[in-house]
Amino acid sequence: MGDPRGGGAGRGGRRVSERPVDDSRLTAPARRVVLAEVRGGPVDVAECAAAVEDDAAGAVVTFGGVVRNHDAGRAVTEIEYVGHPTAGDVVAQVAADVAARFPVDAVAVVHRTGTLAVGDVALAAAVSAAHRAEAFAATAELVEEVKRRLPVWKRQVFPDGSHEWTGSA
Repeated sequence: MGDPRGGGAGRGGRRVSERPVDDSRLTAPARRVVLAEVRGGPVDVAECAAAVEDDAAGAVVTFGGVVRNHDAGRAVTEIEYVGHPTAGDVVAQVAADVAARFPVDAVAVVHRTGTLAVGDVALAAAVSAAHRAEAFAATAELVEEVKRRLPVWKRQVFPDGSHEWTGSA
């Protein structure tokens, strides 16, 4: 069957474009770490998203890890995060590792320390990339690696005043 617009059919009956497909970018992925820190004050996902803005990016993926009101079947009233003095260096290295492994434009990640109430953001992250698949994959890896490698411990406080320490953020 021919092309209804009057052109000839290409291979297999489909019209073949005369123009070569250009799936390259105008710029190479920057693979920048624009923000990586551990801080005692509030953490904002929007801050991370703004930090990774890039005109070459077609996708920005964000993550906000929020203190929930329960864990393992017990009610939780607050969490205290305590970081090792090297925590800032470690989170920067994690961000750099993720930026190096994925074709991303920019990476931002912030983990909070101190006492947090239910609903507070403990971990914020954002990644920009040319395409959503890369941005989602890099963000997932970033969050998992922060949880695995960051020397931050949490103390969960329960309604009866008891508490429990765990070894990972």
